[in-house]
Amino acid sequence: MVDEAELRTLTPTVIGILVRRGADFAAAEDAVQDALVEAVRVWADDPPRDPKGWLVTVAWRKFLDAARADASRRHREERVEGEPLPGPGEAVDDTLQLYFLCGHPSLTPASAVALTLRAVGGLTTRQIAQAYLVPEATMAQRISRAKRTVAGVRFNQPGDVATVLRVLYLVFNEGYSGDVDLAGEAIRLTRQLAARIDHQEVAGLLALMLLHHARRPARTGPGGRLVPLAEQDRSLWDTRLIAEGVDVLQTALARDRLGEFQAQAAIAALHADARKAEETDWVQIVEWYDELVRLTGSPVARLNRAVAVGEADGPRAGLAALAGLDPALPRYVAVEAYLRERDGDPVTAARLYAEAARAAASLPECEHLTRQAARLNGRLRG
Repeated sequence: MVDEAELRTLTPTVIGILVRRGADFAAAEDAVQDALVEAVRVWADDPPRDPKGWLVTVAWRKFLDAARADASRRHREERVEGEPLPGPGEAVDDTLQLYFLCGHPSLTPASAVALTLRAVGGLTTRQIAQAYLVPEATMAQRISRAKRTVAGVRFNQPGDVATVLRVLYLVFNEGYSGDVDLAGEAIRLTRQLAARIDHQEVAGLLALMLLHHARRPARTGPGGRLVPLAEQDRSLWDTRLIAEGVDVLQTALARDRLGEFQAQAAIAALHADARKAEETDWVQIVEWYDELVRLTGSPVARLNRAVAVGEADGPRAGLAALAGLDPALPRYVAVEAYLRERDGDPVTAARLYAEAARAAASLPECEHLTRQAARLNGRLRG
């Protein structure tokens, strides 16, 4: 049986070896994808003793075949024919450079995500397309444009860690669709990155992912019904992931170089620490949101802070914190509805819940907000 996880892990290493042997990034990535398809076809019956060496050999041959078929690459063909015979390759790990290349600032977020999943994650174009619910041809065009965009970037140029982390965070937030668990894939890739770079924000992002992922079993009910954090069955939370996330976070915080992902992870850790919703330490959560706002100035962080203030100091205080924000912010109306209900104004809250439902970004969220409006309207009529 083919170990697809092993194939995905080897993908960036093999691409790096081909690039160092003379292939440009786009050609190397195409050749490795072809080799992966070949591996899935033949490994089940005849697994190699050296999987990486097998992939390098097959990918290199496919690169040479493509070069020979393309008249514009004849000069490169003459140069690479003199290279040593392909094999396991140099003991150089280019995975980190691939992260930086795929998360290059010149790429759009969508293109960076697609290229990262293919070149670093080892997913096929079809798998990525299914995960993002777009036609395979559309995803293929997106990946091709991304490869053309970074074609002139030297493979050994310094990369931007912050950009890479944002790409991985985008992957994680897509969650699960089709046969690819993107949240799980994002965690795998972030673990891989953390093993290659000693950076406190990489650790912060990994901790944040683990802590959020630990709540996944309790996040939805029958039929995909959204279950808010306060109503979740906490016995379903994955305590192993929580313990790992907290340990990774504590190690990062000990370095005293706070970043936004560490601050977000600290908030998630405080939620995970509460055995019951009413035991949540909202005062500390507000303090961490203060840090997050200081670090990012993010309106979304300010919106979430208003919710925390409402829990720590009462709904009036939460509404006061909300008042200075732009009502056009996503989820602003839903937050106001929640705080109005807590402040004893069910009429306004019901109206706002219904308004928020119409603007919801997903069907589960829309249905949840609609149920909240119906619940209050039912009480008012009764």
